[in-house]
Amino acid sequence: MSSYISDTINYLKQSSPAQAEFYQATEEVLATIKPLLDRNPKYRKHNIIQRVIEPERQILFRVAWLDDRGNVQVNKGYRI
Repeated sequence: MSSYISDTINYLKQSSPAQAEFYQATEEVLATIKPLLDRNPKYRKHNIIQRVIEPERQILFRVAWLDDRGNVQVNKGYRI
C-alpha cells in the first residue's frame, strides 16, 4: 500500500471515527485505482481523493424504532 493511500486512510480515521466499514471500502477502492494514482501525480497534488471521500453535505436525522421487546429505540441516521 502506498503512503498516499495510508495517509488517506489515517485522515479518514481521524475525521470519521468508528466507521470501520467505510475505511475498509475506501481502502479497497484506493488499492484498485493505485496504478492510476501512481501514474498521475496530479491527483495527489490537487487532493482529488480527499475531495471525493469527504461529503459536501450531510443531513443528520433521528430514527425511532421498536425493538423485539416493544421498547422504543432511537438511533441517528445520515443522508450524504
